[in-house]
Amino acid sequence: MNLRHPARADGRLLHARSQALPLTLASLLCAAAAAAWGGHLLQERLGYGNNARVPVVVLAPLLVAAAVGTGLHSHSDELDRTAVRPWWPRRAAQLVALTALAAGLLALALPGFPARFGAAAVVRNVLGDVGLAAGAAALIGARLSWLPVTVYAGAVYLAAPARPGGSSAVWAWAMQPGPQGAAWAVAAALFVCGGALYASCGARPDGARD
Repeated sequence: MNLRHPARADGRLLHARSQALPLTLASLLCAAAAAAWGGHLLQERLGYGNNARVPVVVLAPLLVAAAVGTGLHSHSDELDRTAVRPWWPRRAAQLVALTALAAGLLALALPGFPARFGAAAVVRNVLGDVGLAAGAAALIGARLSWLPVTVYAGAVYLAAPARPGGSSAVWAWAMQPGPQGAAWAVAAALFVCGGALYASCGARPDGARD
């Protein structure tokens, strides 16, 4: 009898538990539910118009990125680093799968208005924020990976100009409407660079010193 496949499945289950994936998934579901409620409250019940969902479009991706980034912490770091097979494909697959799930959930929570602040804008912000969190996990540790994303989101929310486009589409990409090409390019670059850094290096161990 071939026991390789059950053993492999058990190993994947243990790996998922070691990185608190059930808690991460629960956090993503809660963030999507909160985004759906907040978007409906701001636009439909309070009647603030299409731009009313800007706080949700900025905050909801921040929450899911914090959940994903914190979940990149491994309780078996030494085992991961001494494994026979390289871990970067599993890290990359985990990051891509969680990002796709988070983007899909938030897109369903904030449908419509592709030219304004709806599904397109929130998916773009998920990509950029998760990329920032993944890169931060590799540089300063998974448990602090939420910090750079939070600082950036708070800064651009306060400083971004009211009119979209121009240079603000680059530095304030999270505050741009959905179709802004420059904002998408920055968010995609952040996801690719941050994801590649995390996949190749893994999360920085707690208490590590240069």
